[in-house]
Amino acid sequence: MKKIIQKISAALQVVLLAPIKLPGKALNIIKYIALGLGVVETVMDDKDKKGEEESPPPKQILPNQEKEVRDEME
Repeated sequence: MKKIIQKISAALQVVLLAPIKLPGKALNIIKYIALGLGVVETVMDDKDKKGEEESPPPKQILPNQEKEVRDEME
Protein backbone atom coordinates (compact mmCIF):
# COMPACT_ATOMS: atom_id res chain seq x y z
CA MET A 1 0.00 0.00 0.00
CA LYS A 2 2.79 2.37 0.97
CA LYS A 3 4.67 1.73 -2.29
CA ILE A 4 1.57 2.32 -4.38
CA ILE A 5 0.89 5.66 -2.70
CA GLN A 6 4.51 6.72 -3.17
CA LYS A 7 4.42 5.83 -6.89
CA ILE A 8 1.16 7.68 -7.47
CA SER A 9 2.52 10.68 -5.60
CA ALA A 10 5.68 10.66 -7.70
CA ALA A 11 3.62 10.46 -10.91
CA LEU A 12 1.48 13.41 -9.82
CA GLN A 13 4.59 15.44 -9.04
CA VAL A 14 5.92 14.74 -12.54
CA VAL A 15 2.64 15.90 -14.07
CA LEU A 16 2.63 19.06 -11.96
CA LEU A 17 6.24 19.91 -12.81
CA ALA A 18 5.97 19.09 -16.52
CA PRO A 19 5.81 22.09 -18.86
CA ILE A 20 2.39 21.17 -20.25
CA LYS A 21 -0.81 23.18 -20.31
CA LEU A 22 -3.70 21.66 -18.41
CA PRO A 23 -7.17 23.06 -17.88
CA GLY A 24 -7.53 24.96 -14.60
CA LYS A 25 -9.96 22.52 -13.00
CA ALA A 26 -7.80 19.50 -13.85
CA LEU A 27 -4.75 21.22 -12.41
CA ASN A 28 -6.60 22.02 -9.18
CA ILE A 29 -7.85 18.45 -8.86
CA ILE A 30 -4.32 17.08 -9.35
CA LYS A 31 -2.97 19.48 -6.73
CA TYR A 32 -5.57 18.40 -4.16
CA ILE A 33 -4.95 14.72 -4.85
CA ALA A 34 -1.19 15.25 -4.47
CA LEU A 35 -1.76 17.13 -1.21
CA GLY A 36 -4.01 14.36 0.12
CA LEU A 37 -1.48 11.68 -0.78
CA GLY A 38 1.23 13.67 0.98
CA VAL A 39 -0.87 13.73 4.13
CA VAL A 40 -1.54 9.99 3.89
CA GLU A 41 2.18 9.29 3.43
CA THR A 42 3.02 11.39 6.48
CA VAL A 43 0.45 9.60 8.63
CA MET A 44 1.73 6.21 7.50
CA ASP A 45 5.33 7.22 8.24
CA ASP A 46 4.31 8.46 11.71
CA LYS A 47 2.72 5.11 12.49
CA ASP A 48 5.90 3.30 11.46
CA LYS A 49 8.11 5.60 13.53
CA LYS A 50 5.79 5.35 16.52
CA GLY A 51 5.96 1.56 16.36
CA GLU A 52 9.77 1.65 16.30
CA GLU A 53 10.01 4.05 19.24
CA GLU A 54 7.80 1.99 21.55
CA SER A 55 9.70 -0.40 23.74
CA PRO A 56 8.93 -4.10 23.48
CA PRO A 57 6.44 -5.47 25.99
CA PRO A 58 7.92 -6.63 29.29
CA LYS A 59 9.01 -10.24 29.47
CA GLN A 60 6.29 -12.31 31.05
CA ILE A 61 7.17 -15.08 33.46
CA LEU A 62 5.47 -18.34 32.64
CA PRO A 63 4.14 -20.51 35.48
CA ASN A 64 6.60 -23.31 34.67
CA GLN A 65 9.55 -20.94 34.55
CA GLU A 66 11.65 -20.46 37.68
CA LYS A 67 12.02 -16.98 39.04
CA GLU A 68 15.49 -15.53 39.27
CA VAL A 69 16.50 -14.66 42.82
CA ARG A 70 19.48 -12.44 43.53
CA ASP A 71 21.78 -13.19 46.44
CA GLU A 72 22.12 -10.38 48.91
CA MET A 73 25.66 -9.29 49.59
CA GLU A 74 26.58 -7.83 52.98
